[in-house]
Amino acid sequence: MTEQRKAVALISGGLDSLLAAKVVQEQGIHVEGINFFTGFCVEGHTHAIRKKDRNKPKRNNALWVAEQLGIKLHIVDIVEEYKDIVFNPKHGYGANLNPCLDCKIFMVKKAQEWIEKNGFDFIITGEVMGQRPMSQRKDTMPVVARDSGADDLLLRPLCAKNLPETKPEREGWVDREKLYDFSGRTRKPQMALAQAFGIEDYAQPAGGCCFLTDAQYSKKLADLWQARGHKTYEMDDIMLLKVGRHLRPRPNFKVIISREEGEGNFLQGYKKHFISLKTTSHPGPLALIDGEVTDDDLELAARLVARYSQGKTAESVDLELTDLDGNRRELSVKPMPPYEIPEEWVL
Repeated sequence: MTEQRKAVALISGGLDSLLAAKVVQEQGIHVEGINFFTGFCVEGHTHAIRKKDRNKPKRNNALWVAEQLGIKLHIVDIVEEYKDIVFNPKHGYGANLNPCLDCKIFMVKKAQEWIEKNGFDFIITGEVMGQRPMSQRKDTMPVVARDSGADDLLLRPLCAKNLPETKPEREGWVDREKLYDFSGRTRKPQMALAQAFGIEDYAQPAGGCCFLTDAQYSKKLADLWQARGHKTYEMDDIMLLKVGRHLRPRPNFKVIISREEGEGNFLQGYKKHFISLKTTSHPGPLALIDGEVTDDDLELAARLVARYSQGKTAESVDLELTDLDGNRRELSVKPMPPYEIPEEWVL
């Protein structure tokens, strides 16, 4: 009897990784999935909080993909290890703070370590040549295979015909003729393949959600590093950067203002760690103050919060301030007019 080969597929939760695993699975290979948790790819997190995203699926797409494929999914926490990739990417950042090439090398390296430990034969990714400007160029795809240590045990089923043969192809574990030659940024071939497989429900074709590719999120992260004087973050920092309206009116502090009820409820969980402001005379947002502040700073923050309340046109708005010890006091301020909020305050 021919030995059944085993492969582990990097599962982001997007369409490409789903299809790549499915293509190999169809060839009789035993496939299991692996998903690396960085903290920046929390699928559905903001969808679950914000009312405007209420109709979007509240699911972990990586787990959902594994369920559709009928495979086991291994979720590996790499939050601490991943920090060095974010802080010191050897190959630099993309358009924002996304270390895409270093990230891909790191994850394939972790997958290589995993297959060696677990007796699997090769690695599958959903990469497509020319799809992404850093990690999926013709000249960088060999770099991922080489620097990760995976070498020719890394199979990219969706664009394999555009690349040299890998060991799984040479050894006949998989049939190269049943692999694909997708290239470029168009998603039409993937969507057609999904239809051929009878797959109708999937995450956005662009794949998982890495907040480091988002310009607004990256701006807030860069501001956090500048305010602290060094590159650092904890999980709470990552989560808070995704929620609320962030304004930095002065270098020593910023204000995080909820934009709707769901965000206000989420920020409630952080009230013991930050000074907080809540309007009392008018319906309005909950806000957290991050930084060391004076009474003058607090009045400025209160005016900003009042501006985003339903009392924004009132002569004055009353707010309740709660300090880090849980002590409360009342403030009454004139809401700040929108034209007095400089663009550079908004993160």
